[in-house]
Amino acid sequence: MAESQDVNALKRRGRRRLVGAIALVLAAVIVLPWIFDPSPRQAPPVSVRIPNEDDSPFLPKVAPKPPPPLPPEQAPKPAPAPEAKPAPPPVSERARAEAALANAQFFVPVGAYADPDNVTAKLKAAKLSYFTEPVATAKGTVTRVRAGPFATRDAAEKAHKQLRALGFAPGVVAARP
Repeated sequence: MAESQDVNALKRRGRRRLVGAIALVLAAVIVLPWIFDPSPRQAPPVSVRIPNEDDSPFLPKVAPKPPPPLPPEQAPKPAPAPEAKPAPPPVSERARAEAALANAQFFVPVGAYADPDNVTAKLKAAKLSYFTEPVATAKGTVTRVRAGPFATRDAAEKAHKQLRALGFAPGVVAARP
């Protein structure tokens, strides 16, 4: 029996030593870096100026606040970079557009596209007459596509309905300028 008591006493002492060792290691890991920190954290310096009684009233030096941002609709727009004039359309395309407008009175705006090939293919498939014009914009050159020319407003209105059926959102029928 004496042996079992000695064994239990040895186990207890061993556990206590283990718990003590763990506590020392944790204390070393947590506390020692605080003690030996080469650059302790400091609060930012605060300057305090107390005016004399004879001086003028105290005026704090406050950094000016930046102006609040303007809403997008009021924000100043940067000056546009000087753009090179767009190259004139090929002579055949320009002549076709001018000839189309010379004899007709009405057209229907289809839209302005960076790549009008899909649109013109749909218009060809639907057998609608159309003409294109290059237009220079701030974002680059786009191609304006117009259905027409039409001799009467009724023909232009009929083409407008046909464009809607094709899935376009055409503009209003316009007379030749």
